[in-house]
Amino acid sequence: MYDILSNDANCFIDNEEVLASLSYGKAVASDPTSIADILEKAKTYKGLSHRSAAALLEVTDKNTLEEIFSLAKQIKEQIYGRRIVLFAPLYLSDYCINSCTYCGYSKNNYNPIRRRLTIDQLKEEVEILEKLGHKRLALEVGEDPINCPLDYVIDCINAIYSLKFDNGAIRRVNVNIAATTKESYTRIKEANIGTYILFQETYHKPTYLLNHPKGPKHNYEWHTEAHDRAMESGIEDVGFGVLYGLFDWKYDTIALLMHAEHLEASKGIGPHTISVPRLRSAEGMRQENFPHLVSDDHFKLLVAVLRIAVPYTGMILTTRESPDFRNELLAVGISQVSAGSCTGVGGYADSKKQSSGQKRLTSLSQFEPADHRSPSEVIKSLLSGGYVPSFCTACYREGRTGDRFMDLAKTGNIADICQANAVLTLKEYIEDFGDTELRELGESIIQSEIYSMSNKNIQKETINKISQTAKGTRDLRF
Repeated sequence: MYDILSNDANCFIDNEEVLASLSYGKAVASDPTSIADILEKAKTYKGLSHRSAAALLEVTDKNTLEEIFSLAKQIKEQIYGRRIVLFAPLYLSDYCINSCTYCGYSKNNYNPIRRRLTIDQLKEEVEILEKLGHKRLALEVGEDPINCPLDYVIDCINAIYSLKFDNGAIRRVNVNIAATTKESYTRIKEANIGTYILFQETYHKPTYLLNHPKGPKHNYEWHTEAHDRAMESGIEDVGFGVLYGLFDWKYDTIALLMHAEHLEASKGIGPHTISVPRLRSAEGMRQENFPHLVSDDHFKLLVAVLRIAVPYTGMILTTRESPDFRNELLAVGISQVSAGSCTGVGGYADSKKQSSGQKRLTSLSQFEPADHRSPSEVIKSLLSGGYVPSFCTACYREGRTGDRFMDLAKTGNIADICQANAVLTLKEYIEDFGDTELRELGESIIQSEIYSMSNKNIQKETINKISQTAKGTRDLRF
């Protein structure tokens, strides 16, 4: 029985409600007037219910699709402006006791080299990431309480925050660890994490169980209810997502929106981020063996519909997608992207060794990336497209988390702050890491953004802070 306020996963993600919503969507989509009404409502920037979203997922008319894509872009830019936040994943350990069918870290994958970073190796990875310009990391680990206990993860978080190389600094550490207890969530909250991230993979319970046949992740309820426990333990910002390709994309998109509605209704705060990873080949599996792969056209539509339905959330795209397609998806609502990613433990140091002709240690990768560009190349591409690359972590460090962030995002007032902070972090990057081409592109965008600022007080202060940044001051923010 569907119950949005229940903490039981089988109630707030009720299978019958998902199926009923999909049927409703098909019926409504056949009426152009009803679709027009849904899109008109979406123009208020208040979001849509999962049932209204189901109708948009059924649209096939080319003109209406273009209207959906245009509206998704409009909503993203109204709330967050033209800024695109950059981050990098950092893999700490590939030991895992789960046997997920789609993951290179599955315990079923025999590889004599399983790795866990030592603190010295961690420092090497962080130094490389800082010298690439990164300020925001997403920590990734396999689930293994013996080889990768929570104490180790917390030690790594503390070490990362303490490491400063030249002008580099990691200012926000988001954490993707397996579903755990309230006590453990309290501990990682106390370690000053940014966002707690946990992907559902698929909300279709039979498919979930099939793809997680062994290990603690097999427990569908424990996994799906993890965000509730995290928020009840004091973590205000949580992120989730679907691994598209495990089950029907429409089903999982509607269920994901139901999950967002559940958090909003029961905790007063929706998801801080929604990620949209698409199935990629990995050690021990080929994506061609999965029957629910999502086409580019359908993927673009679901990204746009998510942006329209949940306008306040950050939407994350990783290097699972090709450069050209990433650029296409930026225009329909994506607001955060990874850049220069390595998806194996010790991957950044290994890649550096390989580029200098040294022997590289072969280790497992969680998946095979499709975008191999460096952060500098990604930033130049963004600038050429008229976007503002941002390394901003200001909201997290200024206490604008949870309901304080959501209040700003839902009213549209976050845009002025995002614009100013994006410009400041771009100026930092240019001064510390920019070549001639990047400087020319970046300075042009900075001047354009400053000129377009509607809040004249913020504009004046941004000009002042830009001047200070050029003289060597770092970490200025609003």
